[in-house]
Amino acid sequence: MMMDTTIGSFTIPAASLSNFDVISVIFWVPVYDRILVPIARKFTNQGRGFTEFQGMGIDLFLSILCMSAATLVEIKCLDIAASLGYNTPLEFFYDQSPDAMHSLCSTLSLLTNSLGNNLSSFILTVMTSITTSGGQPGWIPDNLIRARLCDRQFTSCLLNLQFICSPRNTSNQLY
Repeated sequence: MMMDTTIGSFTIPAASLSNFDVISVIFWVPVYDRILVPIARKFTNQGRGFTEFQGMGIDLFLSILCMSAATLVEIKCLDIAASLGYNTPLEFFYDQSPDAMHSLCSTLSLLTNSLGNNLSSFILTVMTSITTSGGQPGWIPDNLIRARLCDRQFTSCLLNLQFICSPRNTSNQLY
C-alpha cells in the first residue's frame, strides 16, 4: 500500500515530497513580510516589526503552546486509559518482575510490540486482499477519502473482543 501522491491529474514524485517544507517557507515569508510585519510596526514602532529577540520569544511561545496542547491531549488519553483499567505492558513487566530482570522484561515488552505491529500488518494485508477481490476498492484503498475505515475498526474490535472472551484468557483481563 502506498500513499496517493496525485493532485488532480498531476502526480508528485515521492522523492520530492520533502520540497513541501521549502515551498511552505517560500509561501509564508511573503505573508509574514506583507501582512504581519506592517501590523507589528503599528504596535512596536520598530522598522522591522519585531526585534530579533521578540521574534525568538514569539517562536518559543508558539512552540510552548503546541507542546502544551499535545501534552493536554496525551494526559486526557492516559486518563481515559487509566479509567478503563488499561496499563501498559511495560508497567506490568516492571511491577511484576524481579529487579535483576527489568531490562530483560523491557526487551520482551518491546518484542511483543514489534510482534503486534507485524501481526497488524499481516491482518491489514489479508483484509486488503479479501476486500479488493472482484475489482472493488476495498476497505483501505490508496485514496483514504474513499476508505471504509469503520469496517476495519469494527473488525479490529471483533478481534479484540474475541481475545478478551477467549476460553484461554481465564482472568478476562487484557494484561
